[in-house]
Amino acid sequence: MSAFLDALGRVPPLLAQHVLLSAAALALGIAISLPLAILAARRPRAGALVLGFASLVQTIPSLALLALFYPLLLWLSAVVGGGIPALGFLPSLIALTLYALLPIIRNGTAGLTGIDPAVRQAALAVGMTPAQTLRLVEAPLVAPVLIAGIRTAAVWTIGAATLSTTVGQPSLGDMIFAGLQTQNWALVLAGCAAAAGLALAADALIGLIERGIARRRRPLWIGATLALAGGLLLATAPLWHRGGGDRVVTIGAKNFSEQYILARLIGDRLTRAGYTVRYRDGLGSAVIFGALRGGDIDVYVDYAGTLWAGPMRRADVPPRDAMVAAIGRWAAANGGVRMIGALGFENAYAFAMRGDDARRRGIASLSDLVAAAPGLTLGSDLEFLERPEWAAVRRAYPLRFKATTPYAPTFMYRALASGEADVISAFSSDGRIAADRLTVLTDPAHAIPGYDALLLVAPGRRGDARLVAALAPMVGRIPVAAMREANYQVDRDAAKRTPEQAAAWLAKRIGL
Repeated sequence: MSAFLDALGRVPPLLAQHVLLSAAALALGIAISLPLAILAARRPRAGALVLGFASLVQTIPSLALLALFYPLLLWLSAVVGGGIPALGFLPSLIALTLYALLPIIRNGTAGLTGIDPAVRQAALAVGMTPAQTLRLVEAPLVAPVLIAGIRTAAVWTIGAATLSTTVGQPSLGDMIFAGLQTQNWALVLAGCAAAAGLALAADALIGLIERGIARRRRPLWIGATLALAGGLLLATAPLWHRGGGDRVVTIGAKNFSEQYILARLIGDRLTRAGYTVRYRDGLGSAVIFGALRGGDIDVYVDYAGTLWAGPMRRADVPPRDAMVAAIGRWAAANGGVRMIGALGFENAYAFAMRGDDARRRGIASLSDLVAAAPGLTLGSDLEFLERPEWAAVRRAYPLRFKATTPYAPTFMYRALASGEADVISAFSSDGRIAADRLTVLTDPAHAIPGYDALLLVAPGRRGDARLVAALAPMVGRIPVAAMREANYQVDRDAAKRTPEQAAAWLAKRIGL
């Protein structure tokens, strides 16, 4: 119970962001949908196109829709000369607005086309213009049906807003994603309960507005409207006072335990230096460097091999020191990103098998794996199969597995332990490798580049001497053994610790 109560303490600021995003998307969706519903009712051919587009949007998974706007906004920002944020609020707002269109347009169109033509004729007979007929006759008749569509859109929008975490917009999804990755079920439950409670409250209040209009009870719908507005103001209260913006530092993190721990370690040092910190957790490797270069986040830890094969599009595999130096020069020349330095450990991709299974099959290297692969299942993290590293491994070793299945990193290890996967794309700094007695396969062809952990700072912060001074002591201070133990504290089943607790332990362990 205490863990759940602690998790609830994290709800208010994330709830405020969630409410603001959902309310803005719903309001914008209503503003767009109403004229489109009128058009669809008045012009059936145009209506077919409008409803077809809105229906098409619904066939796109909400997570994919959110991700699609990242490259689109990046391109648009380049065309107009910058200034358009590709991560955070804007892409989330656009995606959720599109998701809200269908139920509002469909209900509005159905309501308008369902009005008896005699009613319109009567209105025209008494001298009303088409605009007056719409406002004074049709709108009151359609309102209950239309508001029912808004209720549906509100629930959909609030639910889908949890996925905005993946594009850097804070929401209740931060708690859900972080809880799933670290198996902190109190965090997951608190996030889900808050999102569900918000959806139920919005649905109930909009339902009262619908009932009041349908029954012509003005006090009911006016009271519900005021309650809805008051709830919106109250829920967003944590966002009202945001002084000292120049002292707020946004720390980015990808979607696995090590990143959560390092982000909290960075956050603790910056807090001690007098900064206010906030976190953007759950960002993918494909977007996080762009978020740093664009100023959406201020600092994060990335890995040399990820930058080398991803943004830099390099296929060669130089020595680790040469790679790190080249990345520092490239980052400075491409967007002004500052590399403070390497933290002292490497977190490389490393294929791993259950120790007893590897010994029984006589597999010690990726070369040995080639012959056995057609009878084995590969489990990977969610992005590995689309990464250039996997393509490089397949070029060096003709691996053809029976099946490949992506998992969240924590569940990938569980899949290996249960036998659902025979090989996984593990991480070399993960404490579960030793704890689960896994065998890490060697890479004789050196297809996988080095993955030194690098501390990166956004262009807008590269000249902040106090921030750099607070972070510089981390460079070269974290041995891989300490990082493995900190990771395992979060990932293990018994005596599990939070990323904050593991970060505090790590700071003490390395003398920070």
